[in-house]
Amino acid sequence: MKKIICNASPLIALSNISQIELLKDLFQTIIIPYGVYQEVVEEGKSRPGTLEVKNAINSWIEIYNVKNLDEVKALRTILDKGESEVIVLAQEINADLLILDNREPRIFAKQLGFKIIGTIGILLLAYKKGLLNNPLLKILELREKGFYISNKLMEEIKKQLQRI
Repeated sequence: MKKIICNASPLIALSNISQIELLKDLFQTIIIPYGVYQEVVEEGKSRPGTLEVKNAINSWIEIYNVKNLDEVKALRTILDKGESEVIVLAQEINADLLILDNREPRIFAKQLGFKIIGTIGILLLAYKKGLLNNPLLKILELREKGFYISNKLMEEIKKQLQRI
């Protein structure tokens, strides 16, 4: 089984457009560090993702505790708690893929040799695999709900969709 670790942002964003189940459909099981669980479920109270993640725990989302708390603490100087725990946990369990949206943790994780995908990438992958009919509509819905997507990235997405 592949080890896929997800940060809070993709869980929240996909929940916000009723597409969190794509993670289960694409990967069967997703791992989240406890810090991500805290951010989405405990601190997120009644925001998008809270119920969806809570209901998926022990079904297709597994919570792992990070062991190297010193490394998490060191990363906290440049990343948030969830991002730091995702990267440290990825090292601890030798993850196959990280689902991260923010630029800084993506760059850092790539430097460590990890494969990365984000929320937009999940939607495009789901489209390629026939799990989503019109990813552009969902991407526009994400944008309408406050998920930052630059105009430049929107143009790149449209070009990618023409090639699929």
